[in-house]
Amino acid sequence: MQFGKVEDPSKIDYTLPADAPETSEILKANKAKQDFKAYVGCAKWNKADLKGFYPKGTKDELTYYAAQFNSIELNATFYGMPTSEQVITWREKTPEDFKFFPKLTNTVSHFKRLINVKEPVEKYCDAISNFEDKLGMAFLQLHDNFKPKDFDRLKVVANEFPKVIPLGVEVRNEEWFSNPTIQAEFCQLFKENGITNILVDTSGRRDMLHMHLTTPTAFIRFVGANDDLIDKKRLDDWIERIVKWKKEGLENLFFFVHQNIELSSPLFSAYFIEKLNEAIGTDLTIPVMANGNSPQSLF
Repeated sequence: MQFGKVEDPSKIDYTLPADAPETSEILKANKAKQDFKAYVGCAKWNKADLKGFYPKGTKDELTYYAAQFNSIELNATFYGMPTSEQVITWREKTPEDFKFFPKLTNTVSHFKRLINVKEPVEKYCDAISNFEDKLGMAFLQLHDNFKPKDFDRLKVVANEFPKVIPLGVEVRNEEWFSNPTIQAEFCQLFKENGITNILVDTSGRRDMLHMHLTTPTAFIRFVGANDDLIDKKRLDDWIERIVKWKKEGLENLFFFVHQNIELSSPLFSAYFIEKLNEAIGTDLTIPVMANGNSPQSLF
């Protein structure tokens, strides 16, 4: 993943910002009904990208991946409208507790830019509904140049999106974050519609790490700097924040690791899972690399 990549990550301040006041309110309101669940994974499962993860002779990559991770950020659906048949095939290759997090097709977000998208949104939702209980959350990633001047388009999609399909939204243009009034308006829209405000932790776009939760779900897309020591420290900091959020009322954690060099994504995902298990008592499987190495043996 090249988005937010910088030449020298050592010059970036990776300190996690303080929580927005709204975040504490959202979590506090949910604390009494908390039933915490965590899903951690990568953005891809193909062998060409995740070199060193699959044992030699692995015949079905998704089946093996799903035996080691409990979720996948499904970017394949961004590049082409999924069919019901494809979704069913994916669903049937994975265990009962596995979750898919499919991205809305770029027809909706990038080509039509949320204009007159009711038909493709319905087609997409009809297809991914075949994940059934294995559907984690759909997510809409807007183009970098989709700005607040087009806010009315986002309002239409947010209000009309089928409420039976959980949705997260990622806005990317810096204008969404530079104006507190605009940020408050789109966060309120998300809260009213039960839409999760996606957090992106990447080197070159620290403004996107906004810490505004709009539901008791933290959907975090972590983009590594490809510096092992820096990325390990960043993941440690996230563990501390998640421990805090869980105490306050966080219900769901969706955490997906991207790397500019994707082959290290399983390793850092495994490191994060191991630390999460230790910190809050989750019992997630700790993936291992093809050679049997665990995260701790490589740091």
